[in-house]
Amino acid sequence: MNRRQFLSAGAAGIFSASNYAAPFADTKPKRVGMIGSGWYGKSDLLRLVQVAPVEVVSLCDVDSHMLAEAAELVSTRQASHKKPRTYSSYKKMLAEKDLDLVIIDTPDHWHALPMIEAVKGGLDVWVQKPISVDIEEGYAMLAAARKYNKVVQVGTQRRSTPHLIEARDQFIREGKLGQIGVVEIYCYYHMRATTNPPDTTPPDYFDYETWTGPAPMRPYNELVHPRRWRAFEEYSNGIMGDMCVHMLDMTRWMMDLGWPKSVSSSGGILVDKKSKANIPDTQTATFDFGDLKVIWNHRSYGAAPDPKYPWGATFYGEKGTLKTSVMGYDFIPEKGAPVHKDVVYEYEQFPEDRTEKDLERHVAPAIRGHMKNFLQCIESREKPVADIEQGHISTASCILANMSMKLGRTLTWDPAKHRIVGDEVANKLLRRPYRKGYTHPAASLV
Repeated sequence: MNRRQFLSAGAAGIFSASNYAAPFADTKPKRVGMIGSGWYGKSDLLRLVQVAPVEVVSLCDVDSHMLAEAAELVSTRQASHKKPRTYSSYKKMLAEKDLDLVIIDTPDHWHALPMIEAVKGGLDVWVQKPISVDIEEGYAMLAAARKYNKVVQVGTQRRSTPHLIEARDQFIREGKLGQIGVVEIYCYYHMRATTNPPDTTPPDYFDYETWTGPAPMRPYNELVHPRRWRAFEEYSNGIMGDMCVHMLDMTRWMMDLGWPKSVSSSGGILVDKKSKANIPDTQTATFDFGDLKVIWNHRSYGAAPDPKYPWGATFYGEKGTLKTSVMGYDFIPEKGAPVHKDVVYEYEQFPEDRTEKDLERHVAPAIRGHMKNFLQCIESREKPVADIEQGHISTASCILANMSMKLGRTLTWDPAKHRIVGDEVANKLLRRPYRKGYTHPAASLV
């Protein structure tokens, strides 16, 4: 499938989500593999085990210690108590051809290649957000999902968060905010790495060469693994690609938005200049949807303007304001009584949530709902609530913001041509070079 054929097939169409909560009725266990067995990989996989009769067959990771720990944990949680086979190569794992679906929870720079390999091999895929580190990667992932007719769910589980579904339905869809002119989305967590440890030799249980993969090779540093790799733009799109993508995607879902018409951004490393991290500690971006502006702010220092909402989205309408986050929501009407709702943890149904190591307990219900929707769509062959196309739009929009910040100008996006209007310098940045030995997947679309 080349670029012209893909575009003419209507790849830019917008999918309206169906109810995530319909019961999953299939009784035949799905055979599951996972690529990336770290923190969120285990969180996602164990939520799947909670909601469906699956058999986790295989796990893959380039950290042998992390891999062995995950295999042992899964054996204690799945019904069969079997320990999954373990692999250091995702290609070898997929070559077994004994899976129905695969979960990809690798660092961002390793999303595109295994996702495309999996759908080529006939598998449905769950892939974490952001789906890609450059826009052409995401485009190639979308093209592959459509070409091979596979269900691909992106881990933007705000679309399956029970209290946020309630907020969307009761306040936005019922028009209780009136016309919404601006949505402020933001993150004020002190989450950016602030230290400057020396470069060292990778530990013997960690295959740093393979972990680096298509990304530029940096000297190994303890900040990279585990979990803090987002401190470096070589592997991610920073806080913009980690936290903004969730809130932008949530806003787009709540308000039925497609692509922004243009994106502008400013910021940089304004305060923490001593850290080894090379991602911005401060950034503002405006996603222009015409009569609606969605404005992002992140700052990894100082206090949040509202301590109850350090990461969230605030919808400003002519009739009221709606504040939303992973922890709950507040509706403040111009007239009438305010409405408050807290996240529900579901401990009675899933008591193991209380003791699971490193689990974001407030997010567990959303992941379960997201997994149910994924499985339902595997059966129906419908697009899931966070279909790969929606993940691509939200991811690419955040990448455009980073590009705008670096270039110092507004970028106008043409979704039909999948190009930035009148800016060939910017268009050259839609695909970043892959390291020698790796082929960028967008090459197949030329």
